[in-house]
Amino acid sequence: MWCSKNILLQILWCFSLIALSSQTQSHYTFEVREAQYTRLCSTKSILTVNGNFPGPTIRVNRGDTINVDVYNKGNYNITLHWHGVKQPRNPWTDGPSYITQCPIQPGMKFRQTLIFSFEEGTIWWHAHSEWLRATVYGAIYVYPTKNTPYPFPQPDAEIPIIFGEWWINDVNEVFRQSSETGAAPNISDALTINGQPGDLLPCSTPETFKLNVEQGRTYHLRVINAALNLILFFSVSQHNLTVVGSDAVYTKPLTRDYICISPGQAMDVLLHANQEPGHYYLAARAYSTGVGVAFDNTTTTARVEYSGNYTPPSSPSLPNLPDFNDTQAALDFITNLRGLPERYPSPVPTNITTQIVTTISVNTLPCPNGRNDCQGLNGTIFSASMNNISFQTPDIDILKAYYYHINGVYHPGFPRFPPFTFNFTADFLPITVNTPTKETRVNVLSYGASVEIVFQGTNVIGGIDHPIHLHGYSFHVIGYGLGNFNQSQDPLNFNLVDPPYLNTVIVPINGWAAIRFVAVNPGVWFMHCHLERHQSWGMQTVFIVKNGNSSNQMLSPPPPDMPPC
Repeated sequence: MWCSKNILLQILWCFSLIALSSQTQSHYTFEVREAQYTRLCSTKSILTVNGNFPGPTIRVNRGDTINVDVYNKGNYNITLHWHGVKQPRNPWTDGPSYITQCPIQPGMKFRQTLIFSFEEGTIWWHAHSEWLRATVYGAIYVYPTKNTPYPFPQPDAEIPIIFGEWWINDVNEVFRQSSETGAAPNISDALTINGQPGDLLPCSTPETFKLNVEQGRTYHLRVINAALNLILFFSVSQHNLTVVGSDAVYTKPLTRDYICISPGQAMDVLLHANQEPGHYYLAARAYSTGVGVAFDNTTTTARVEYSGNYTPPSSPSLPNLPDFNDTQAALDFITNLRGLPERYPSPVPTNITTQIVTTISVNTLPCPNGRNDCQGLNGTIFSASMNNISFQTPDIDILKAYYYHINGVYHPGFPRFPPFTFNFTADFLPITVNTPTKETRVNVLSYGASVEIVFQGTNVIGGIDHPIHLHGYSFHVIGYGLGNFNQSQDPLNFNLVDPPYLNTVIVPINGWAAIRFVAVNPGVWFMHCHLERHQSWGMQTVFIVKNGNSSNQMLSPPPPDMPPC
Protein backbone atom coordinates (compact mmCIF):
# COMPACT_ATOMS: atom_id res chain seq x y z
CA MET A 1 0.00 0.00 0.00
CA TRP A 2 1.65 3.19 -1.19
CA CYS A 3 0.13 5.48 1.38
CA SER A 4 1.57 3.50 4.32
CA LYS A 5 -0.13 4.49 7.55
CA ASN A 6 2.81 3.40 9.66
CA ILE A 7 6.36 2.15 9.35
CA LEU A 8 5.41 -1.52 9.88
CA LEU A 9 3.11 -1.49 6.87
CA GLN A 10 5.81 0.12 4.75
CA ILE A 11 8.40 -2.48 5.77
CA LEU A 12 6.01 -5.35 5.07
CA TRP A 13 5.18 -3.83 1.69
CA CYS A 14 8.85 -3.52 0.74
CA PHE A 15 9.61 -7.12 1.73
CA SER A 16 6.69 -8.32 -0.41
CA LEU A 17 8.08 -6.75 -3.60
CA ILE A 18 9.71 -9.89 -4.99
CA ALA A 19 6.58 -11.98 -4.48
CA LEU A 20 4.42 -9.30 -6.05
CA SER A 21 6.51 -9.22 -9.21
CA SER A 22 4.97 -12.43 -10.48
CA GLN A 23 1.36 -11.47 -9.78
CA THR A 24 0.11 -10.36 -13.17
CA GLN A 25 -3.61 -10.33 -13.88
CA SER A 26 -5.91 -9.72 -16.82
CA HIS A 27 -8.61 -7.64 -15.15
CA TYR A 28 -8.50 -4.62 -12.84
CA THR A 29 -11.19 -2.53 -11.19
CA PHE A 30 -10.44 1.18 -10.73
CA GLU A 31 -12.84 3.22 -8.59
CA VAL A 32 -12.16 6.92 -8.93
CA ARG A 33 -13.20 8.50 -5.63
CA GLU A 34 -12.33 11.15 -3.09
CA ALA A 35 -10.21 10.31 -0.04
CA GLN A 36 -8.74 12.31 2.82
CA TYR A 37 -4.95 12.68 2.90
CA THR A 38 -2.66 14.62 5.22
CA ARG A 39 0.56 16.18 3.95
CA LEU A 40 2.57 19.20 5.14
CA CYS A 41 0.54 19.44 8.38
CA SER A 42 -2.74 19.86 6.46
CA THR A 43 -5.57 17.47 5.54
CA LYS A 44 -7.62 17.73 2.37
CA SER A 45 -9.77 15.62 0.07
CA ILE A 46 -8.05 14.42 -3.09
CA LEU A 47 -9.17 12.35 -6.04
CA THR A 48 -7.74 8.81 -5.96
CA VAL A 49 -8.12 5.39 -7.51
CA ASN A 50 -9.39 2.83 -4.99
CA GLY A 51 -8.57 5.28 -2.21
CA ASN A 52 -4.83 4.93 -2.81
CA PHE A 53 -2.29 7.66 -3.49
CA PRO A 54 -0.39 6.87 -5.64
CA GLY A 55 -2.83 4.48 -7.24
CA PRO A 56 -2.63 0.72 -7.85
CA THR A 57 0.16 -0.87 -9.86
CA ILE A 58 -0.76 -2.78 -13.02
CA ARG A 59 1.40 -5.86 -13.64
CA VAL A 60 1.43 -7.59 -17.03
CA ASN A 61 3.69 -9.61 -19.28
CA ARG A 62 4.88 -8.40 -22.65
CA GLY A 63 2.16 -8.81 -25.29
CA ASP A 64 -0.74 -9.17 -22.83
CA THR A 65 -4.20 -7.69 -23.34
CA ILE A 66 -6.09 -6.70 -20.19
CA ASN A 67 -9.28 -4.87 -19.20
CA VAL A 68 -9.62 -2.10 -16.65
CA ASP A 69 -13.15 -1.26 -15.49
CA VAL A 70 -13.12 2.43 -14.52
CA TYR A 71 -15.96 3.56 -12.24
CA ASN A 72 -16.19 7.31 -11.73
CA LYS A 73 -17.41 7.78 -8.17
CA GLY A 74 -15.85 11.22 -7.89
CA ASN A 75 -17.20 14.69 -8.54
CA TYR A 76 -15.36 15.49 -11.78
CA ASN A 77 -15.45 14.30 -15.36
CA ILE A 78 -12.33 12.19 -15.86
CA THR A 79 -10.38 10.10 -18.36
CA LEU A 80 -7.46 7.74 -17.76
CA HIS A 81 -4.48 7.42 -20.11
CA TRP A 82 -2.15 4.42 -20.24
CA HIS A 83 1.06 6.30 -20.88
CA GLY A 84 3.38 4.36 -23.16
CA VAL A 85 0.92 1.57 -24.00
CA LYS A 86 0.84 1.61 -27.80
CA GLN A 87 -2.75 0.32 -28.11
CA PRO A 88 -2.30 -1.00 -31.68
CA ARG A 89 -5.40 -0.12 -33.76
CA ASN A 90 -7.21 0.77 -30.52
CA PRO A 91 -7.06 4.50 -29.75
CA TRP A 92 -10.61 4.22 -28.34
CA THR A 93 -9.29 3.53 -24.85
CA ASP A 94 -6.11 5.62 -25.02
CA GLY A 95 -7.71 8.23 -22.80
CA PRO A 96 -7.02 11.92 -23.59
CA SER A 97 -10.25 13.83 -23.11
CA TYR A 98 -11.89 15.22 -26.24
CA ILE A 99 -9.14 13.68 -28.37
CA THR A 100 -10.03 9.97 -28.30
CA GLN A 101 -13.05 10.00 -25.99
CA CYS A 102 -15.37 12.21 -24.05
CA PRO A 103 -14.83 12.08 -20.28
CA ILE A 104 -16.34 9.49 -17.97
CA GLN A 105 -18.99 11.45 -16.15
CA PRO A 106 -19.63 11.07 -12.40
CA GLY A 107 -21.62 7.91 -11.76
CA MET A 108 -20.61 6.34 -15.08
CA LYS A 109 -18.36 3.38 -15.96
CA PHE A 110 -16.06 2.65 -18.91
CA ARG A 111 -14.22 -0.61 -19.61
CA GLN A 112 -10.81 0.24 -21.06
CA THR A 113 -8.93 -2.42 -22.98
CA LEU A 114 -5.14 -2.17 -22.80
CA ILE A 115 -3.30 -3.87 -25.65
CA PHE A 116 0.40 -4.33 -24.95
CA SER A 117 2.77 -5.10 -27.81
CA PHE A 118 6.55 -4.59 -27.60
CA GLU A 119 6.60 -2.66 -24.32
CA GLU A 120 8.85 -4.18 -21.67
CA GLY A 121 9.92 -2.40 -18.50
CA THR A 122 8.26 0.47 -16.66
CA ILE A 123 5.53 2.82 -17.85
CA TRP A 124 2.55 4.34 -16.04
CA TRP A 125 -1.05 5.48 -16.12
CA HIS A 126 -2.61 8.81 -15.15
CA ALA A 127 -5.69 10.97 -15.47
CA HIS A 128 -5.79 12.92 -18.74
CA SER A 129 -8.33 15.65 -18.09
CA GLU A 130 -7.52 19.10 -16.72
CA TRP A 131 -5.08 18.74 -13.77
CA LEU A 132 -6.57 15.64 -12.18
CA ARG A 133 -3.40 13.66 -12.75
CA ALA A 134 -1.85 15.54 -9.81
CA THR A 135 -3.15 12.72 -7.59
CA VAL A 136 -4.57 10.16 -10.04
CA TYR A 137 -1.62 8.11 -11.26
CA GLY A 138 0.18 4.81 -10.80
CA ALA A 139 2.79 2.47 -12.25
CA ILE A 140 2.62 -0.21 -14.94
CA TYR A 141 5.19 -3.01 -14.74
CA VAL A 142 5.61 -4.91 -18.00
CA TYR A 143 7.58 -8.11 -17.42
CA PRO A 144 9.24 -10.15 -20.16
CA THR A 145 7.28 -13.02 -21.62
CA LYS A 146 7.42 -16.01 -19.30
CA ASN A 147 10.79 -17.77 -19.05
CA THR A 148 12.50 -14.89 -20.87
CA PRO A 149 15.34 -13.18 -18.95
CA TYR A 150 16.09 -9.49 -18.66
CA PRO A 151 19.01 -8.23 -20.80
CA PHE A 152 20.77 -7.48 -17.50
CA PRO A 153 21.44 -9.59 -14.37
CA GLN A 154 18.27 -10.49 -12.48
CA PRO A 155 17.75 -7.93 -9.69
CA ASP A 156 17.04 -9.10 -6.16
CA ALA A 157 13.92 -6.94 -5.78
CA GLU A 158 11.98 -4.14 -7.47
CA ILE A 159 11.02 -0.87 -5.83
CA PRO A 160 8.79 1.90 -7.25
CA ILE A 161 10.12 5.45 -7.15
CA ILE A 162 7.34 7.75 -8.38
CA PHE A 163 7.97 11.47 -8.22
CA GLY A 164 5.04 13.86 -7.90
CA GLU A 165 3.99 17.32 -6.77
CA TRP A 166 1.77 18.26 -3.84
CA TRP A 167 -0.32 21.40 -3.38
CA ILE A 168 -1.68 22.35 0.03
CA ASN A 169 -4.61 23.96 -1.75
CA ASP A 170 -7.06 22.12 -3.99
CA VAL A 171 -5.20 21.56 -7.26
CA ASN A 172 -8.46 21.85 -9.20
CA GLU A 173 -8.86 25.35 -7.78
CA VAL A 174 -5.27 26.15 -8.78
CA PHE A 175 -6.10 25.12 -12.36
CA ARG A 176 -9.43 27.02 -12.34
CA GLN A 177 -7.84 30.26 -11.13
CA SER A 178 -5.11 30.08 -13.75
CA SER A 179 -7.64 29.40 -16.50
CA GLU A 180 -9.89 32.28 -15.45
CA THR A 181 -7.19 34.89 -14.88
CA GLY A 182 -4.77 33.91 -17.65
CA ALA A 183 -1.93 33.89 -15.14
CA ALA A 184 0.69 31.21 -14.63
CA PRO A 185 -0.61 28.66 -12.11
CA ASN A 186 0.56 28.68 -8.52
CA ILE A 187 3.52 26.39 -7.98
CA SER A 188 3.33 23.26 -5.84
CA ASP A 189 4.30 23.26 -2.16
CA ALA A 190 6.37 20.09 -2.21
CA LEU A 191 7.79 17.40 -4.42
CA THR A 192 7.01 13.84 -3.39
CA ILE A 193 8.42 10.31 -3.66
CA ASN A 194 5.67 7.70 -3.66
CA GLY A 195 3.31 10.34 -2.31
CA GLN A 196 5.58 11.47 0.55
CA PRO A 197 7.49 14.79 0.72
CA GLY A 198 10.33 13.38 2.85
CA ASP A 199 12.39 14.39 5.85
CA LEU A 200 13.13 17.98 4.81
CA LEU A 201 9.49 19.12 4.75
CA PRO A 202 7.30 19.86 7.78
CA CYS A 203 5.18 17.10 9.36
CA SER A 204 6.62 14.58 6.91
CA THR A 205 9.45 12.62 8.54
CA PRO A 206 7.39 9.75 10.04
CA GLU A 207 6.04 8.78 6.62
CA THR A 208 9.20 9.30 4.54
CA PHE A 209 9.50 6.45 2.06
CA LYS A 210 12.19 3.92 2.97
CA LEU A 211 14.11 1.54 0.72
CA ASN A 212 15.29 -1.36 2.88
CA VAL A 213 18.34 -2.93 1.24
CA GLU A 214 20.97 -5.56 1.96
CA GLN A 215 24.63 -5.02 1.20
CA GLY A 216 25.70 -6.80 -1.98
CA ARG A 217 22.25 -6.96 -3.52
CA THR A 218 20.90 -5.17 -6.60
CA TYR A 219 17.56 -3.36 -6.69
CA HIS A 220 15.43 -2.59 -9.73
CA LEU A 221 14.09 0.93 -9.26
CA ARG A 222 11.01 1.55 -11.40
CA VAL A 223 11.28 5.31 -11.71
CA ILE A 224 8.44 7.53 -12.96
CA ASN A 225 8.19 11.31 -13.10
CA ALA A 226 4.51 12.01 -12.46
CA ALA A 227 5.13 15.67 -11.55
CA LEU A 228 2.86 18.09 -13.36
CA ASN A 229 5.31 20.79 -14.29
CA LEU A 230 8.88 19.89 -13.32
CA ILE A 231 11.79 18.09 -14.95
CA LEU A 232 13.86 16.61 -12.11
CA PHE A 233 17.40 15.68 -11.19
CA PHE A 234 17.66 12.79 -8.74
CA SER A 235 20.45 10.84 -7.13
CA VAL A 236 21.34 8.51 -4.24
CA SER A 237 24.05 9.70 -1.89
CA GLN A 238 27.37 7.86 -2.43
CA HIS A 239 25.82 5.44 -4.94
CA ASN A 240 25.82 5.28 -8.72
CA LEU A 241 22.66 4.53 -10.69
CA THR A 242 22.56 2.47 -13.89
CA VAL A 243 19.78 3.11 -16.40
CA VAL A 244 18.87 -0.09 -18.29
CA GLY A 245 15.52 0.95 -19.77
CA SER A 246 13.51 4.03 -20.63
CA ASP A 247 9.84 4.31 -21.56
CA ALA A 248 9.47 0.50 -21.49
CA VAL A 249 12.26 -0.22 -23.98
CA TYR A 250 15.65 -1.49 -22.82
CA THR A 251 18.74 0.68 -23.29
CA LYS A 252 22.45 0.16 -23.20
CA PRO A 253 23.49 0.46 -19.54
CA LEU A 254 24.25 4.08 -18.61
CA THR A 255 25.86 4.58 -15.19
CA ARG A 256 25.77 8.04 -13.65
CA ASP A 257 25.74 9.64 -10.21
CA TYR A 258 22.55 11.54 -11.11
CA ILE A 259 19.64 11.14 -13.54
CA CYS A 260 17.54 13.74 -15.35
CA ILE A 261 13.92 12.70 -15.92
CA SER A 262 11.02 14.72 -17.31
CA PRO A 263 7.29 14.53 -16.61
CA GLY A 264 5.95 11.61 -18.63
CA GLN A 265 9.19 9.66 -18.66
CA ALA A 266 9.74 6.33 -16.91
CA MET A 267 13.05 4.54 -16.41
CA ASP A 268 14.33 1.18 -15.27
CA VAL A 269 17.28 1.86 -13.00
CA LEU A 270 19.59 -0.51 -11.10
CA LEU A 271 20.80 0.46 -7.63
CA HIS A 272 23.70 -1.65 -6.39
CA ALA A 273 23.79 -1.70 -2.59
CA ASN A 274 27.60 -1.69 -2.52
CA GLN A 275 28.40 0.86 0.16
CA GLU A 276 29.08 0.54 3.86
CA PRO A 277 25.88 -0.29 5.76
CA GLY A 278 24.18 2.89 6.81
CA HIS A 279 21.43 5.34 5.89
CA TYR A 280 21.60 7.30 2.63
CA TYR A 281 19.25 9.80 1.04
CA LEU A 282 17.65 9.38 -2.36
CA ALA A 283 16.81 12.98 -3.27
CA ALA A 284 15.24 14.88 -6.15
CA ARG A 285 14.80 18.53 -7.02
CA ALA A 286 13.80 20.62 -10.00
CA TYR A 287 15.66 21.28 -13.21
CA SER A 288 14.02 24.52 -14.38
CA THR A 289 15.64 26.88 -16.88
CA GLY A 290 12.98 29.49 -17.60
CA VAL A 291 14.20 32.95 -16.66
CA GLY A 292 11.75 34.48 -14.22
CA VAL A 293 9.57 31.33 -14.21
CA ALA A 294 8.58 30.41 -10.66
CA PHE A 295 9.05 26.77 -9.68
CA ASP A 296 8.91 24.54 -6.62
CA ASN A 297 12.49 24.57 -5.31
CA THR A 298 11.98 22.07 -2.48
CA THR A 299 13.95 18.82 -2.26
CA THR A 300 12.09 15.56 -1.76
CA THR A 301 13.83 12.63 -0.08
CA ALA A 302 13.53 8.94 0.59
CA ARG A 303 15.83 6.91 2.82
CA VAL A 304 17.98 4.02 1.63
CA GLU A 305 18.50 1.96 4.80
CA TYR A 306 20.89 -1.00 4.89
CA SER A 307 20.12 -3.99 7.08
CA GLY A 308 22.62 -5.11 9.73
CA ASN A 309 24.02 -4.08 13.08
CA TYR A 310 25.47 -0.59 12.97
CA THR A 311 24.86 2.83 14.42
CA PRO A 312 22.99 4.91 11.81
CA PRO A 313 23.86 8.59 11.44
CA SER A 314 21.58 11.13 13.05
CA SER A 315 20.90 12.47 9.56
CA PRO A 316 21.86 10.84 6.25
CA SER A 317 23.99 12.83 3.84
CA LEU A 318 22.31 14.41 0.82
CA PRO A 319 23.60 13.60 -2.67
CA ASN A 320 25.24 16.29 -4.78
CA LEU A 321 22.63 17.27 -7.36
CA PRO A 322 23.25 19.62 -10.29
CA ASP A 323 22.11 23.21 -9.94
CA PHE A 324 18.48 23.88 -10.88
CA ASN A 325 19.48 25.60 -14.15
CA ASP A 326 22.40 23.38 -15.15
CA THR A 327 21.50 22.74 -18.79
CA GLN A 328 24.86 21.12 -19.50
CA ALA A 329 24.27 18.53 -16.76
CA ALA A 330 20.84 17.74 -18.20
CA LEU A 331 22.21 17.46 -21.74
CA ASP A 332 25.13 15.32 -20.58
CA PHE A 333 22.65 12.77 -19.28
CA ILE A 334 19.98 12.79 -21.98
CA THR A 335 22.39 12.83 -24.93
CA ASN A 336 24.35 9.84 -23.61
CA LEU A 337 21.36 7.51 -23.42
CA ARG A 338 21.67 4.84 -26.11
CA GLY A 339 19.23 2.24 -27.40
CA LEU A 340 19.68 -1.49 -27.84
CA PRO A 341 19.21 -2.01 -31.61
CA GLU A 342 18.57 -5.72 -31.16
CA ARG A 343 15.56 -4.77 -29.01
CA TYR A 344 14.03 -2.25 -31.43
CA PRO A 345 10.62 -3.40 -32.71
CA SER A 346 11.57 -1.73 -36.01
CA PRO A 347 14.84 -0.26 -37.34
CA VAL A 348 15.61 3.44 -37.50
CA PRO A 349 13.85 4.83 -40.62
CA THR A 350 16.28 6.17 -43.22
CA ASN A 351 14.00 6.84 -46.21
CA ILE A 352 11.95 9.74 -44.86
CA THR A 353 8.67 10.42 -46.69
CA THR A 354 7.18 12.99 -44.30
CA GLN A 355 9.27 15.72 -42.72
CA ILE A 356 7.89 18.09 -40.11
CA VAL A 357 9.64 20.97 -38.38
CA THR A 358 7.57 22.51 -35.61
CA THR A 359 8.31 25.36 -33.30
CA ILE A 360 7.26 24.96 -29.68
CA SER A 361 6.63 28.27 -27.95
CA VAL A 362 5.14 29.93 -24.91
CA ASN A 363 2.90 32.78 -26.14
CA THR A 364 0.33 35.30 -25.01
CA LEU A 365 -3.17 36.14 -26.23
CA PRO A 366 -5.11 39.37 -25.72
CA CYS A 367 -7.40 39.53 -22.72
CA PRO A 368 -10.70 38.17 -24.14
CA ASN A 369 -14.18 39.63 -24.36
CA GLY A 370 -13.12 43.22 -23.69
CA ARG A 371 -11.81 42.35 -20.22
CA ASN A 372 -8.97 44.35 -18.67
CA ASP A 373 -8.30 42.16 -15.64
CA CYS A 374 -6.13 39.39 -17.13
CA GLN A 375 -3.04 38.53 -15.12
CA GLY A 376 -0.71 37.15 -17.76
CA LEU A 377 2.27 39.06 -19.09
CA ASN A 378 1.39 42.76 -19.57
CA GLY A 379 -2.32 42.15 -19.02
CA THR A 380 -2.61 39.26 -21.48
CA ILE A 381 -3.37 35.59 -20.94
CA PHE A 382 -0.66 32.95 -21.26
CA SER A 383 -0.85 30.61 -24.21
CA ALA A 384 1.42 28.09 -25.93
CA SER A 385 1.72 26.74 -29.44
CA MET A 386 3.19 24.39 -32.00
CA ASN A 387 3.99 26.10 -35.31
CA ASN A 388 2.19 29.18 -34.03
CA ILE A 389 -1.10 27.30 -33.53
CA SER A 390 -2.49 27.13 -30.02
CA PHE A 391 -4.64 24.01 -30.05
CA GLN A 392 -8.35 24.57 -29.51
CA THR A 393 -9.85 21.53 -27.79
CA PRO A 394 -13.23 20.63 -29.35
CA ASP A 395 -16.49 19.79 -27.58
CA ILE A 396 -16.64 16.22 -28.91
CA ASP A 397 -13.69 13.94 -29.36
CA ILE A 398 -11.70 14.02 -32.58
CA LEU A 399 -11.60 10.22 -32.87
CA LYS A 400 -15.40 10.05 -32.98
CA ALA A 401 -15.51 12.85 -35.56
CA TYR A 402 -12.92 11.07 -37.71
CA TYR A 403 -14.54 7.63 -37.48
CA TYR A 404 -18.12 8.83 -38.10
CA HIS A 405 -17.18 11.57 -40.60
CA ILE A 406 -18.56 14.42 -38.48
CA ASN A 407 -17.62 17.70 -40.12
CA GLY A 408 -16.46 20.86 -38.42
CA VAL A 409 -14.84 19.30 -35.33
CA TYR A 410 -11.25 19.52 -36.58
CA HIS A 411 -9.36 20.64 -39.67
CA PRO A 412 -6.42 19.03 -41.47
CA GLY A 413 -3.45 21.06 -42.56
CA PHE A 414 -1.24 21.43 -39.50
CA PRO A 415 1.81 23.22 -40.97
CA ARG A 416 4.72 20.95 -41.87
CA PHE A 417 7.12 23.87 -41.34
CA PRO A 418 6.99 27.07 -39.23
CA PRO A 419 4.68 29.63 -40.83
CA PHE A 420 7.04 32.43 -39.80
CA THR A 421 10.81 32.23 -40.12
CA PHE A 422 12.88 34.23 -37.65
CA ASN A 423 15.83 33.72 -35.33
CA PHE A 424 13.87 31.38 -33.06
CA THR A 425 16.30 31.50 -30.14
CA ALA A 426 17.40 35.15 -30.24
CA ASP A 427 17.51 37.11 -26.98
CA PHE A 428 15.14 39.75 -28.35
CA LEU A 429 12.25 38.87 -30.63
CA PRO A 430 9.62 41.07 -32.31
CA ILE A 431 6.37 41.33 -30.40
CA THR A 432 4.51 40.25 -33.53
CA VAL A 433 5.56 36.61 -32.93
CA ASN A 434 4.00 36.53 -29.45
CA THR A 435 0.42 35.87 -30.55
CA PRO A 436 -0.60 32.50 -32.05
CA THR A 437 -3.81 31.53 -33.77
CA LYS A 438 -6.29 29.27 -31.96
CA GLU A 439 -7.33 26.34 -34.16
CA THR A 440 -8.05 22.60 -34.06
CA ARG A 441 -5.50 21.67 -36.73
CA VAL A 442 -4.34 18.06 -37.13
CA ASN A 443 -1.62 16.19 -39.01
CA VAL A 444 -2.92 13.54 -41.41
CA LEU A 445 -0.43 10.75 -42.21
CA SER A 446 -0.69 7.93 -44.70
CA TYR A 447 -0.27 4.45 -43.30
CA GLY A 448 3.38 3.44 -43.47
CA ALA A 449 4.75 6.97 -43.76
CA SER A 450 8.33 7.34 -42.50
CA VAL A 451 8.18 10.47 -40.37
CA GLU A 452 10.87 12.81 -39.12
CA ILE A 453 9.95 15.58 -36.72
CA VAL A 454 12.29 18.33 -35.56
CA PHE A 455 11.03 20.15 -32.47
CA GLN A 456 12.47 23.66 -32.43
CA GLY A 457 12.34 25.45 -29.10
CA THR A 458 11.96 29.22 -29.23
CA ASN A 459 12.63 32.17 -26.98
CA VAL A 460 9.19 33.68 -27.63
CA ILE A 461 8.10 35.11 -24.24
CA GLY A 462 10.90 32.99 -22.76
CA GLY A 463 12.65 29.71 -23.47
CA ILE A 464 12.46 26.60 -21.30
CA ASP A 465 12.92 22.85 -21.78
CA HIS A 466 9.85 21.02 -23.13
CA PRO A 467 9.12 17.29 -22.69
CA ILE A 468 7.10 16.27 -25.77
CA HIS A 469 5.02 13.07 -25.59
CA LEU A 470 3.45 11.20 -28.51
CA HIS A 471 0.56 8.80 -27.84
CA GLY A 472 0.33 5.49 -29.69
CA TYR A 473 3.99 5.41 -30.70
CA SER A 474 7.56 5.27 -29.55
CA PHE A 475 10.19 7.01 -31.65
CA HIS A 476 13.93 7.00 -32.25
CA VAL A 477 15.51 10.15 -30.80
CA ILE A 478 18.19 10.76 -33.41
CA GLY A 479 19.59 14.12 -32.35
CA TYR A 480 19.68 17.10 -30.00
CA GLY A 481 21.21 20.53 -30.24
CA LEU A 482 21.24 24.05 -28.85
CA GLY A 483 20.27 27.06 -30.91
CA ASN A 484 18.46 26.91 -34.25
CA PHE A 485 18.30 23.64 -36.17
CA ASN A 486 20.51 23.75 -39.28
CA GLN A 487 18.87 21.69 -42.02
CA SER A 488 22.10 21.26 -43.98
CA GLN A 489 24.56 20.61 -41.13
CA ASP A 490 22.79 19.06 -38.14
CA PRO A 491 21.49 15.90 -39.91
CA LEU A 492 25.12 14.95 -40.56
CA ASN A 493 25.42 14.24 -36.84
CA PHE A 494 22.18 12.29 -36.42
CA ASN A 495 22.57 9.01 -34.52
CA LEU A 496 21.06 6.41 -36.82
CA VAL A 497 22.89 3.49 -35.18
CA ASP A 498 21.71 3.24 -31.57
CA PRO A 499 19.36 6.12 -30.68
CA PRO A 500 17.12 5.67 -27.63
CA TYR A 501 13.57 4.55 -28.40
CA LEU A 502 11.28 6.74 -26.29
CA ASN A 503 7.73 8.06 -26.08
CA THR A 504 8.70 11.37 -24.41
CA VAL A 505 11.64 13.52 -25.49
CA ILE A 506 13.15 16.53 -23.71
CA VAL A 507 13.63 19.42 -26.12
CA PRO A 508 16.39 21.55 -24.55
CA ILE A 509 15.88 25.22 -23.77
CA ASN A 510 16.31 27.30 -26.92
CA GLY A 511 17.39 24.18 -28.76
CA TRP A 512 15.99 21.31 -30.77
CA ALA A 513 15.41 17.57 -30.79
CA ALA A 514 14.80 15.28 -33.77
CA ILE A 515 12.81 12.04 -33.81
CA ARG A 516 11.80 9.41 -36.37
CA PHE A 517 9.05 6.79 -36.49
CA VAL A 518 6.99 4.82 -39.02
CA ALA A 519 3.24 5.49 -38.97
CA VAL A 520 1.91 1.92 -38.68
CA ASN A 521 -0.64 2.42 -35.90
CA PRO A 522 -3.86 3.71 -37.48
CA GLY A 523 -6.10 6.04 -35.53
CA VAL A 524 -6.06 9.37 -33.72
CA TRP A 525 -3.00 10.06 -31.57
CA PHE A 526 -2.29 13.04 -29.33
CA MET A 527 1.08 14.85 -29.18
CA HIS A 528 1.71 17.45 -26.49
CA CYS A 529 4.08 19.03 -24.03
CA HIS A 530 4.00 17.06 -20.76
CA LEU A 531 4.40 20.20 -18.67
CA GLU A 532 0.77 20.44 -17.68
CA ARG A 533 0.59 24.23 -17.81
CA HIS A 534 1.89 24.25 -21.38
CA GLN A 535 -0.55 21.56 -22.47
CA SER A 536 -3.47 23.45 -20.94
CA TRP A 537 -2.24 26.58 -22.75
CA GLY A 538 -2.35 24.81 -26.14
CA MET A 539 1.09 23.26 -26.84
CA GLN A 540 -0.38 20.21 -28.51
CA THR A 541 -1.60 18.75 -31.78
CA VAL A 542 -3.06 15.50 -33.13
CA PHE A 543 -1.92 12.94 -35.68
CA ILE A 544 -4.52 11.05 -37.69
CA VAL A 545 -2.92 7.96 -39.20
CA LYS A 546 -5.05 6.58 -42.02
CA ASN A 547 -5.85 2.90 -42.49
CA GLY A 548 -3.60 0.60 -44.45
CA ASN A 549 -4.80 -1.91 -47.02
CA SER A 550 -5.16 -5.10 -44.99
CA SER A 551 -7.50 -5.80 -42.08
CA ASN A 552 -4.67 -5.79 -39.53
CA GLN A 553 -3.73 -2.28 -40.68
CA MET A 554 -7.13 -0.77 -39.97
CA LEU A 555 -8.62 1.05 -37.02
CA SER A 556 -10.72 -1.27 -34.84
CA PRO A 557 -14.40 -0.40 -34.28
CA PRO A 558 -15.33 1.41 -31.04
CA PRO A 559 -16.30 -0.50 -27.89
CA PRO A 560 -20.01 -0.49 -27.03
CA ASP A 561 -19.71 1.60 -23.85
CA MET A 562 -17.87 4.69 -25.09
CA PRO A 563 -18.68 7.60 -22.74
CA PRO A 564 -21.21 10.03 -24.20
CA CYS A 565 -20.33 13.67 -24.78
